[in-house]
Amino acid sequence: MGRRRARRIAGREPGRSTIIDSGPETPGADPPERLGGPLPEAVRQQVVEAAAELIGTLPVDRIPPTLRPFARWERRKRARHAGRHIAPVLEKDAEFRAKVADRMRETEPELAAAVEAGTVPPIADPVTVAAIAYLLRPPGWPRLVEAARAELERSADAAEGAALERRIAVLQQELAAARAARTAELDRLRAELRHAKAEISDLRRRLHEERMGHKAARERAGELAAEAERERAAAREASAAADKELRRLRARLAEAEAAAELARRAAREGRNVDDVRLRMLLDTLVDAAQGVRRELALPSMIDRPADAVGSADPHGPAHRAVPGRALSDQDPRLLDRLLTLPQVHLIIDGYNVTKTGYGELPLADQRNRLVRALGGLAAQTGAEVTCVFDGAELEAPVPVNPPRGVRVRFSRPGQTADELIGELVRAEPPGRPVVVVSSDREVADAARRAEARPAPSTLLLRRLGRA
Repeated sequence: MGRRRARRIAGREPGRSTIIDSGPETPGADPPERLGGPLPEAVRQQVVEAAAELIGTLPVDRIPPTLRPFARWERRKRARHAGRHIAPVLEKDAEFRAKVADRMRETEPELAAAVEAGTVPPIADPVTVAAIAYLLRPPGWPRLVEAARAELERSADAAEGAALERRIAVLQQELAAARAARTAELDRLRAELRHAKAEISDLRRRLHEERMGHKAARERAGELAAEAERERAAAREASAAADKELRRLRARLAEAEAAAELARRAAREGRNVDDVRLRMLLDTLVDAAQGVRRELALPSMIDRPADAVGSADPHGPAHRAVPGRALSDQDPRLLDRLLTLPQVHLIIDGYNVTKTGYGELPLADQRNRLVRALGGLAAQTGAEVTCVFDGAELEAPVPVNPPRGVRVRFSRPGQTADELIGELVRAEPPGRPVVVVSSDREVADAARRAEARPAPSTLLLRRLGRA
């Protein structure tokens, strides 16, 4: 009681229907049809993707209030990150669900008509059928959703069974191979046993011969023992003479080591004086070189840390006590003041700027217009400029010929432009001024955490428009 139900009334156009509010439930009326459990994940994902695509095409005043913050998001990002907000609205807001159902009816007219008529083709995708049934809510729609759930479970069971059968076949092959290996090992061991028996017989024969030779050797050993005793006496006399000579040599070695230590100490003292003189000369040369560099305004290096960050295009940090904090983020003078910092690195969220300034243009025209304008800015200020675009927006490889002083980077597959901007900021050494231009709150917060200076996209657009 007190709940509101939605009743579908067929319109004049065939295959079209409208959701109307039927008012509070009346006593004795049939309760609305409901699912016995949550939507299968595949069905939920398809419904959310359809709603996410519709949000990007509706006027703002026709979007449910809770979903309006996501209207300007890119469709993939909206479906991926706003799904937990879209699903409850689809369940509770019958009017919004009807709009999504109309969009689904436009994309799948025949299947939608079949679902409303209760004559679903047997070869239809059960996930798509369940998604259409959930949105259109024809009589018996929970049964279609449960059928999709059962079909998904059967597919999962069949896949698991096939995997088990493949595993059993592999194990059977391994067992056959193990049996063959065992048979080969037994044959090898039998051959080795036969060889060992023959070798033992040969060893017994040789042992007998060795015993006879040993007896003769013992007799010879007695004779050699007497001779050895005489040699040991002579060796003892030689050893005494050698010990005496060794003591004499050790004394001479100690004298030589002392003399060497004195020589090393003298060499170290002389080398320290030379090191001081060399360091003084080196400091003088470094100071002179720095003065020449300041005079000629030479760059500190050819390669930049941002060049080491990977990107998808083979042909692409945090505010560090920079001036300008007293100015408003919307004051055009703020960007001019930031660009006067020495060795400043300007990192730009490309599509965030272009969609803010001229989002009606095709993506290729947006990129070209922004990159050309950044070339003039780099020439005027001498700042290092890096423009980052989302590589997921590229349908095919595109040639990019940025002007002098502008670096263009695309995010790699599976990587967002926000993540690539974070890598560029972290690649910079601590202490270097870095400015990140983006109106995305997540990008701005990440830039602040990395000690970079965030700036809104409108600020850059005003600066480029003034130029």
